[in-house]
Amino acid sequence: MPITNQQVAGHAFLQPMYDDPHFPDHVVDRGKAILLQLCGLIEAKQPSDLETLYALTQAATEEFNLLDREFMAAGSGIETVAREWICDEFCFVASAYGFTGADAEELTAGRDW
Repeated sequence: MPITNQQVAGHAFLQPMYDDPHFPDHVVDRGKAILLQLCGLIEAKQPSDLETLYALTQAATEEFNLLDREFMAAGSGIETVAREWICDEFCFVASAYGFTGADAEELTAGRDW
């Protein structure tokens, strides 16, 4: 499903990770896909409250938990700086869809990275 939110469609997801050779592009691509899938779900389900949004972001967070294993297998990992970059992307997504009051910690609750 194509993204209709123009702010999201024009956004370069995880660009700092692409710019850092420590993070393999093919694994970062998977992270970008997780975020775009989250955006597609938000557009399809149109959550009306933060609780519903958090349920969607929790599922995406679980996918990042699994993706961390791929980063580790490639000699990388979701460490402090990458964690902040990924959390920033979750905040961007929430804001782009009108959830400006979303709590950054709640957006990625359940993360093990």
